[in-house]
Amino acid sequence: MRAIILKYISIDGDDIGVRITSCYLSNDEGRLRLISKQLEESTLKIASLLESEGFHVIFRAADGVVAKTNAHCNFEEMFLRLNSCSTSDITFSAGVGSSLMEAYIALMKSKSNGKNQLSKLDGFK
Repeated sequence: MRAIILKYISIDGDDIGVRITSCYLSNDEGRLRLISKQLEESTLKIASLLESEGFHVIFRAADGVVAKTNAHCNFEEMFLRLNSCSTSDITFSAGVGSSLMEAYIALMKSKSNGKNQLSKLDGFK
């Protein structure tokens, strides 16, 4: 019997906190509302795309989505498709691993290496 291998993907918006802070500091309620709307639309599209590809969405809130699958996935191709879900100038970083922790560490690698990219942990196939 073949073991089921789960793969997790953690996706997070780039520099969203800085944009939100800027809205507070400039007292820009309209821009804050727009950012919220764009994030809601983008994360909903990302979650829907992942679900259509057989992923189970675990988390979708604010500027992030986390999902898992046991199906084969070309994550590089998936990342390109996920980026097309973004509205305006919002970019996303992503990490892939065989656990939530590994996916998160890979996400932090993406964010540390310039953002708007996909990272996998070195032993992940």
